[in-house]
Amino acid sequence: MAYYALLDKDNIVTKVITGKDENEVDYNLEEVYENMFSQVCKRTSYNTRGGKHYTNTELSKDQKKAFRKNFAAVGYTYNEEIDGFVPPKHYNSWKLDKKTGLWVPPKKMPKNKFCEWDEKNQKWINCKNINK
Repeated sequence: MAYYALLDKDNIVTKVITGKDENEVDYNLEEVYENMFSQVCKRTSYNTRGGKHYTNTELSKDQKKAFRKNFAAVGYTYNEEIDGFVPPKHYNSWKLDKKTGLWVPPKKMPKNKFCEWDEKNQKWINCKNINK
C-alpha cells in the first residue's frame, strides 16, 4: 500500500489517496493517478516527518527511506525546489527549513515548555511546563 497526493495548479494538496505500491507494478503510478484524476500526483511517505523516516514511533535506522520531507495532507504545498511537502505557513516571520520541510521560528521555543508564538512582538508567550 502506498499514498499519493493530488495537487491543484498551485501545488496545494487537495486530496491524499491510497494506491498500489510502486514495487507491485512496472509502470509509473504517479502518471496513472494523474491521468485518472486529471491532477498532478506525487507519492508521499506516511512514515516521513521533518525529513526523517520513522518505523512506528521510532526513528528508522535506514534514513534512505525518508521521502519528500513530510507526509502530505490537504492544504500542504508540494515544494519542487526541495522535492517535499510543506505544511501551511502560519507566521510571516518563520522561515522554511529546506532539510525538514518545516517552518522554523526566528527564536527557539524554551526547552521543556509548550508556548504560543506572538507574531507582533516576535516572542514566545503563555509558556507552560511540559510534564515529564
